[in-house]
Amino acid sequence: MRTLPVSFLLLLSVWSVCVWADSGRIRQKRAWIIDSFSIEEEHPGPFPYPIGKVELDRSYLVNYELHGQGVDIEPKNILSIDKSGVVYVNGTVDYEHGPKVLRLTFEARNQSNNEVDTRLGVEIKILDVNDNAPKFQKSVYEVTVDESHDQGKEVLTVLAFDEDDSSTNNGTFVFTIKSVTPKTDNVEFYIQQRKESGTIHFKGCLDFEKAQKYTILVEAKDKGEKIQLSSTSTLIINISDNNNNLPEFSGKTGPGKVKEREAGVEVLRLQVTDKDVHGTKAWKAKYTIHGDKNEIFKIETDPVTNEGILTVVKQTDYEEQTNHNLSISVQNEIPYFSCKIKKKVQNAMWELDKIPPNSDTRSANLYNRIPVTIYVEDVNDPPVFIPPVKHVVVMENIDVGTSLTTFTAKDMDGSHVNTFTFVKGEDINKWITIGAKTGEVSTIKILDRESPFVINGTYTATLYAVDEGVPPLTGTGTLVIHLNDQNDNVPILERNAVSICIDKEPTMANITAVDLDFPPFGSPFYYEILEDVKDKWRVEPAHGTTVSLVKGKGVYSGHHLLQMKISDQQGFYSIQNLTVTVCDCSVTPNCHIRMVSQTRMGPGAALIVVLAILILSAMCLMSLLLSCKEKKKMILIDDGLGHIIKSNTENSGTDCMVSSSLVIHKTDSSKVNGTSVTKNVNSNQKVTTQTVMHKGQKAVSQTPWLVYNDQMFKHSAYRNSTRRTYRENFQKSCVISSSRSNYSYNINASYLSENLAFLIHQVILHLHLHLVI
Repeated sequence: MRTLPVSFLLLLSVWSVCVWADSGRIRQKRAWIIDSFSIEEEHPGPFPYPIGKVELDRSYLVNYELHGQGVDIEPKNILSIDKSGVVYVNGTVDYEHGPKVLRLTFEARNQSNNEVDTRLGVEIKILDVNDNAPKFQKSVYEVTVDESHDQGKEVLTVLAFDEDDSSTNNGTFVFTIKSVTPKTDNVEFYIQQRKESGTIHFKGCLDFEKAQKYTILVEAKDKGEKIQLSSTSTLIINISDNNNNLPEFSGKTGPGKVKEREAGVEVLRLQVTDKDVHGTKAWKAKYTIHGDKNEIFKIETDPVTNEGILTVVKQTDYEEQTNHNLSISVQNEIPYFSCKIKKKVQNAMWELDKIPPNSDTRSANLYNRIPVTIYVEDVNDPPVFIPPVKHVVVMENIDVGTSLTTFTAKDMDGSHVNTFTFVKGEDINKWITIGAKTGEVSTIKILDRESPFVINGTYTATLYAVDEGVPPLTGTGTLVIHLNDQNDNVPILERNAVSICIDKEPTMANITAVDLDFPPFGSPFYYEILEDVKDKWRVEPAHGTTVSLVKGKGVYSGHHLLQMKISDQQGFYSIQNLTVTVCDCSVTPNCHIRMVSQTRMGPGAALIVVLAILILSAMCLMSLLLSCKEKKKMILIDDGLGHIIKSNTENSGTDCMVSSSLVIHKTDSSKVNGTSVTKNVNSNQKVTTQTVMHKGQKAVSQTPWLVYNDQMFKHSAYRNSTRRTYRENFQKSCVISSSRSNYSYNINASYLSENLAFLIHQVILHLHLHLVI
């Protein structure tokens, strides 16, 4: 039973070996025999040279073909294969600028039918050689570093690269500092590398006074096995000056003294030296005054010489202090720093004694300080009023000569004792005087609180005390007079004319009064109309600053004159005339506008004005011609008649002036309405509210045509029948030559002038009549 399984396993093993052997012989017939191919870049040749052979065990003949990079794909024509399967290199390759691996396809074709028997992909590796030196990003690096730069802190970073294979020694490099110029004992430079960058650092202290610039040569060298390649770069490190040298006082010039009360003068100059660069902030000095509690002095820096200029800015007083003891320190515009080497340590940072720039506490104790004494010279001092300002309170309208106050002055100068005189200074309204020796101030005018020179109830005057020194000096005092008010002003109307519209209903206008006095002597006021104006005018309310004048129904259109009594709170009053214009506001909204529009000149009025000018010119010419003739006496026979009749109107009369040459006479035989009158109107006499009527004329009320629109003034003079033709022609065109044949007389120049004035007056009246119509 056991023999059967063993025999089966043995048979199975034999069969497996036979099968494996048979299959092995088949693979062997189709197997490629290819060596490991690689090409070294930049091979010197000669070309072509073989790099290997492809072998194939076949019972029939095959042809070999090669396709891909290096054959028919860039870089082309680098590789080739012959009929025996040998692979040749036909040119150089570049590792840095070409493919690192060439990927190709090998094919074997049956020569009998040209069919592909076998196809296989193959890679040929390009081997790098050390043909590139490391290169710096810049050939020259430059940087500026402050001399207060801390040791160990980065100064500059350089960058380099190598085109060779970075995974081999050909593409790996190191940085080295080859040289430092100049060599100083205060600093040591070193470089720290991180891959392809190198950072420059230093140990010690930079010092601008020892070296203003360092030039460092840095090398980058690769680790090639056959050959090492390298390159260099230049590093320029500029050192900027900082304040590592304190200014020191070297001298002082100037008087070192000042006269009392003198300000704005230079008293001293301080000189300093500084080893830092001239003109920099590390060199410019900044001075500080100590011990000047009252800030009498100031010190500034001369921008050119760097000197400290000490100046007096406030007045000094010899009697208070004869000298001023000060101290002045100096520093620079930027903070001071210090760096000194204590010990040089190998492979580590050096030990330093350093004061950083921002350490104000430590550096303040190092600033140089110098004592300074400024002496005060005594001079004559002006008198001083005690007190300098006096206030007095008085009632206005006090008597002239009233004493207001007495001023006192004192000479503060101990060594120049002088007497002095009081003098009045500014007194705008010339109200006061002052005793030259006593200082007593009294009034020389009535003090009026309502004066424009009184501001808020006060009047200010200036007084002087002048000593007898050489030159004389003056002290100033001020007198402020506070005036209490009295009821010495009456209320007056702000406007003496108002306009009111005529209407069926009562209308009103505001009237306002003002009083220069202050309460309780001013407003509110009491208004009262003195005339009998019942049912015509009233004031509502009667008390106030601004009240309303109310027009009743019985008031006609025109101009009205009212007498207003206005009283203040103490009963002090004034009586004033108030002109009221009443007009129809349905035509124009304002009475004043209506008057202007009514008096606007039309074409007819313009024609009359032109005719008046022509007549005036003709009259002047005739007057000149007649004055040259023989003088003859003229007999005048006046037979004019005049009567006064009632006008039956409420309108006021006229204030027109009647010329002295216009005399109205009455003859014994003249009668008008059974009344005989003789009327003489003398020079400068006013004719008011009367009507003058002559023969053959209508009655016209004589009211001023410039004041009342609805009234007209018309004057006519008539002579007897023997003179009538002459008089009428004279009023129109002066003297008509035809009348000379009936009467023989001589007209002198003065008489003609009077008649010329009368004619002009008539023309103007006609012009006004035309405008009104």
